[in-house]
Amino acid sequence: MTWEVTAPTGAAPGTDGSLAVTAGARSTGGPLAFSATGRTPLLPAPPTTNAYLSDLPWVSATNGWGPVERDTSNGRKEAGDGTPITFAGTTYTKGLGVHAPSEIVYHLGARGNRFTALVGIDDFSTRQSALGATKASVHGDGRVLFTTGKLTGASGPVEVDVRGVRLLRLVVEDANGNTAFDHTSWARARVTVL
Repeated sequence: MTWEVTAPTGAAPGTDGSLAVTAGARSTGGPLAFSATGRTPLLPAPPTTNAYLSDLPWVSATNGWGPVERDTSNGRKEAGDGTPITFAGTTYTKGLGVHAPSEIVYHLGARGNRFTALVGIDDFSTRQSALGATKASVHGDGRVLFTTGKLTGASGPVEVDVRGVRLLRLVVEDANGNTAFDHTSWARARVTVL
């Protein structure tokens, strides 16, 4: 059995909502009962126009070191302390800065068309050490849509069809058993809508 739950009118996106489910049925063996409680995030509205992900609210964001950064590389402590996102000497003003392991989830609400980005270990980390190695992947509703190979100092383009995807997940994992210098950036991370 499945249930579809609609958030109450006026519920603030990005907050948690409480759920309580109680169900009962009769069978030849006697009555059956089920109850459960839980909390679930109320999803922000999906994008209605083409947008950079750094300009959209996320459903959730976890990061291996410091907070996920908007429009800068991953910093050390508070949000906004990262360096500019730079790959091979080119600086990008829009993007997301993370440190492996990380996961950022966005609500596209099946309104997206394409997701594009450049992903890789940024110049700041590469200058510090060549030991950084990560692997990035894009998931849509639990399916892997794209995965990189092992990323060191290089960046590579990402272009993914996200039609029909409700929840978009950007995942970065360590790729060499050493999370040092695994500062990875999603430069120009952008979604176009249908």
